[in-house]
Amino acid sequence: SWSPTVSLGTARRSLGGAGTQPAGLAFGGLPTSATEEYNFSTTVTTAAAWASGGNLNTARSRLETVGTQNEALAFGGATSPTSTNTADSEEYNGTSWTEGNNLNTDRRLLGGAGTQTAGLGFGGISPGPTIVASTEEYGGTSWTNVNNMGTARYGLAGAGTQTAGLGFGGYQPPGSPPNGNSVNTEEYDGTNW
Repeated sequence: SWSPTVSLGTARRSLGGAGTQPAGLAFGGLPTSATEEYNFSTTVTTAAAWASGGNLNTARSRLETVGTQNEALAFGGATSPTSTNTADSEEYNGTSWTEGNNLNTDRRLLGGAGTQTAGLGFGGISPGPTIVASTEEYGGTSWTNVNNMGTARYGLAGAGTQTAGLGFGGYQPPGSPPNGNSVNTEEYDGTNW
C-alpha cells in the first residue's frame, strides 16, 4: 500500500524522476529546473527527506528519465512557456547535471528504459505535432536511431533495460482504442520491437 512521507520542497507537475525508493531523484517540471534528492535509511531510525541537488541545464517538463539517483539520464521534454519540444540530453552524477549529446528527434512525453550509459528512448510527440514510433539507444555518449516501435504513441511508460525493454500504455491517434488510450505492450530485444 501507499503511505504518505515527506513532501517535495518545490511544488510542480510533469517532472522527471529516477532511482529507487530509498534513493530517489526528482527534477525539472513546471515551473522549475530544480533537482531534489530523496533519501531514506532502512538501517537507522531517520526520517525520509528531500534535499536540493543541482539544477538541470535546460528547464523543461514532460521529459523522460532512466537510471539511479547518482547516475541518471534525462532526455527530451518541452520547454516553457511555449511547450517547444527539445532533444536535450543531460547526465546527473549525484551532484550536478552535464549536457550530453542530444536525441536525434525533438520530442516530449516519450517512454524510456535502461541506465545512464545504456538508455532507450521511444515514442512521443515530435514537432508538428506528430505522434511517433521512433526509438533511439544511448550508449553513454550519443544517441543512435534504431528500429521503430510497432505502434506510434505518446504518454507511454517503459521498464527494463536497453536489450530487454518494455513499452506499454500511452495514447494513440483518435479512432484507435477507446478514447485513444492504448492497451498495447511491446517488448524490445536490443534490435526489434
